[in-house]
Amino acid sequence: MALGPRLEIRQSQSLVMTPQLQQAIKLLALSNLELETHIAEALEANPLLEMGEVSREAGETVELPGAGEGGAAPLMDSAGGEEAPLDVERHALDPEAAPGDADWGRAAESGSYSDDGPDLENRGSEGPTLAEHLLAQIGAAAHDSREALVAARLVEEIDDAGYFTGNLAMLAGAMGVPRAEVERGLALIQTLDPTGVGARSLAECLALQAKEADRYDPCMARLIDNLDALAKGDVTRLKRLCEVDDQDFADMLAELRGYDPKPGLRFGGGGEAAVVPDVLVTPGTDGGWAIALNEDSLPRLVVNRAYYLELKDGCTDRKSQAWLNEQLGEANWLIRALDQRAKTILKVASEIVKRQAGFFREGVKAMRPLVLREVAEAIEMHESTVSRVTSNKYLACPRGTFEMKYFFSSGVAAADGEGASSEAVKARIRALIEKEELPNILSDESLVSLLKEEGFDLARRTVAKYREAIGLGSSAERRRAKKLHSAR
Repeated sequence: MALGPRLEIRQSQSLVMTPQLQQAIKLLALSNLELETHIAEALEANPLLEMGEVSREAGETVELPGAGEGGAAPLMDSAGGEEAPLDVERHALDPEAAPGDADWGRAAESGSYSDDGPDLENRGSEGPTLAEHLLAQIGAAAHDSREALVAARLVEEIDDAGYFTGNLAMLAGAMGVPRAEVERGLALIQTLDPTGVGARSLAECLALQAKEADRYDPCMARLIDNLDALAKGDVTRLKRLCEVDDQDFADMLAELRGYDPKPGLRFGGGGEAAVVPDVLVTPGTDGGWAIALNEDSLPRLVVNRAYYLELKDGCTDRKSQAWLNEQLGEANWLIRALDQRAKTILKVASEIVKRQAGFFREGVKAMRPLVLREVAEAIEMHESTVSRVTSNKYLACPRGTFEMKYFFSSGVAAADGEGASSEAVKARIRALIEKEELPNILSDESLVSLLKEEGFDLARRTVAKYREAIGLGSSAERRRAKKLHSAR
């Protein structure tokens, strides 16, 4: 074969992320409130854009089986600033059965729903703050009113993570009491729920939890005292210090990882902003579901046609005309991108409602396993698109306001052969624990047995993981909390 220079022609294809495509992906991941900021920047940068009003009469709807009546609000089209309907602004889906009886309608009006709703993290800041939770326990735990007053003052020095950040000497001087009394007040706080609260360091926080679990032996104490070596991965030195073999060290490490380094974060901070939903789901007139974008937080744009014509008459040179055409193109593209974003969000929300129809009828106990891939295949979109649509966006329905990611969860084996959502299992664990009474506090093994009787096949570590995920303590922690509550 002869060697020498030669010319060749080859064809190839490649996917290029244009700036417009990158911006479209960015828009898709924004919530409605975040979108308002983006729109404000666009209005400031492009003189042809302005906020527009929506004419409901111009809207059209696409109704699926079981759809109720109701108009849809259009978005603004890019052609000269005139309105064009967004024909998927509202859908209605017909579940396998009607939402139920009149009680459902009354619940939707009154705002009171079944007990098997979302976890506290999905209900905004309804629960007590950490300070409120601690103050409610002090009265029963204190030996006298003086100790209770000192402890109540120390609660003000505990941060959101549950750590004590005050100076004992300065607080003793400010309150005019001996330092020993302040130390007793802090010791009292450290006996309260959640375990580990009131600690002054991570080591003390973990030690409190180990003592509660009756695992604070000399070996565990040495391990907790040498967290810096643990962070560096100096396993050989730690095993020598703790005087344990590989198996014992692995058990100790697993125990330590099960503790909560920031026990206070399971409680609300008291100052959280209200969640504004992006999608609204309401019962339809014939047993279906009406799905719409939240128009109150959805920015709408139009092209100011009159201003465009005025500028066009004044642009006589090529540079000015090129600038004006560029502004018009960017404005038209942004409006089209917003229109497509709205259609995509509604398409994903509609598929979620259809697949989780049981949740909207019966609550979290009826949730089914659902992954992004299933929704992506059903609506013929890429999985990453569905992920962006469901991030940082909330869906409001008669059962409350939920992040759209909430409806996706892994499954566990169930007796019906279809599997059950992990959220449904969490709800059942919560229900079982809420019914327990002293002295019959359910251990994780007992929960496993009860769940198996109901058709859920889970391992003990899985039950423990779900229990911790919903903010419920161990059987020892719950027993102590119930004793304190009954003593009041």
